[in-house]
Amino acid sequence: MAMKLAAIFFTMILVDNYVLAKFLGICPFLGVSKKLDSAVGMSLAVTFVMVLATAATWPIQIYILNPFGMEYLQTIVFILIIAILVQLLENILKKYIPTLYKSLGVYLPLITTNCTILGVTILNLDNGYNFIESIVCAAGAGIGFLVAMVIFSGVRRRVEEANVPKCFEGLPITLVAAAMTSLSFMGFGGIVEAIFGA
Repeated sequence: MAMKLAAIFFTMILVDNYVLAKFLGICPFLGVSKKLDSAVGMSLAVTFVMVLATAATWPIQIYILNPFGMEYLQTIVFILIIAILVQLLENILKKYIPTLYKSLGVYLPLITTNCTILGVTILNLDNGYNFIESIVCAAGAGIGFLVAMVIFSGVRRRVEEANVPKCFEGLPITLVAAAMTSLSFMGFGGIVEAIFGA
């Protein structure tokens, strides 16, 4: 059981990274990764919401929606739960960590529509994970989001210092850098498979 949980956790960080492999959550990835502190703050906020959303949506799906034949309400119910959690997080940050709240700006309420969080909650159920596996998967996905944001923050800082051709300045070079960062994670697939057999 512990090996399976470790395989799920590290696979979500390195192989099935929601940003770099599944290309979900690109908006905050591109928007908040300019500064390291805001990238880390956003990642921790997303991880917090992701784990709590998984802890709330899994039992609702298994014990309420499935038994009563209301699976078709899954997306609506999950988005509503995520929105409530984001509002709670926003109020906590505004009250206790106002500097982080200001640095995240418009991207904080956009966590509600961050497809990474919704993707994790739905894919946990689609993969047939139990509650513990779902929580570990969500935590791994959150740490994977953090890893992607921190790495890309460093990449962007180097790109901004580089002498880039005029036609690549701004968004084009950012997208090229994101693609290269994504490619760098492809090699982890074989490593995780060799270690965990996943």
